[in-house]
Amino acid sequence: MVNSLLTDTRPAGISIHAIPAFSDNYIWLLRDEGTGCAVVDPGEAGPVIEHLERAGLQLQYILLTHHHFDHIGGAARLLQAFPDAVAFGPVDERIDFPHTPCSEGDVVELPALSLTFQVLDVPAHTRSHIAFHGHGMLFSGDTLFSVGCGRLFEGTPREMQAAMDKLAQLPPETEVYCGHEYTLSNCEFARLVEPDNQPLANKLQAAKKLRQAGEITLPGTIGEELRVNPFMRTRQPPVVRAAQNIDPSATPGASVLGVIRAWKDAS
Repeated sequence: MVNSLLTDTRPAGISIHAIPAFSDNYIWLLRDEGTGCAVVDPGEAGPVIEHLERAGLQLQYILLTHHHFDHIGGAARLLQAFPDAVAFGPVDERIDFPHTPCSEGDVVELPALSLTFQVLDVPAHTRSHIAFHGHGMLFSGDTLFSVGCGRLFEGTPREMQAAMDKLAQLPPETEVYCGHEYTLSNCEFARLVEPDNQPLANKLQAAKKLRQAGEITLPGTIGEELRVNPFMRTRQPPVVRAAQNIDPSATPGASVLGVIRAWKDAS
């Protein structure tokens, strides 16, 4: 369950920056007004080190949501470059460098930044996927995307539905910092599911303008996702009907999610 003590806004002076990596990943950097900082899901070390050197920052914390290489591939090198930094990640033997394993109910404290995050278990994309929530922020990795959800590489539609339901309980103003720039393609698919969803049409146009201007489309908010994301709307009649057009046996919830996830995978 969500801990209400961790839903307050971020402390004064904390800012968040997106460090691009690979073709469409974002490594999130949290910093205060001093030289301390944390990064979330550093799939590459090079862009992080370059950013830190340019900004005169010292890495203190690393947060990891899941074991995929494009999210942890740079962590070991960063820990070598910044030996005083500490890493937090899921309980998963595939993460083979020093880190503090975390799971549902754990609290991760970053005292140098005055930040505290609640750990949420959100498996399905991977079996050990976690998210970090606190101070009005959610770092969702590859579970919840802007207008989408992750592929079910190691989990089931039922598990992803449970994850979506858990995240839907967060305050609507919670900012969602996910791992990839997928908003445009996700909007285009979501329009196939809900062609008459006006907030979704507005989201697509806004995302197009941002990308044309060279800007990122993140973060969104939980409240917005509940209006536009078909994977968070699997009990809404238009989404159920769209799934039933493909599989008449689909029922609201996990069954619908499984149908539209398979539809997106094939599109």
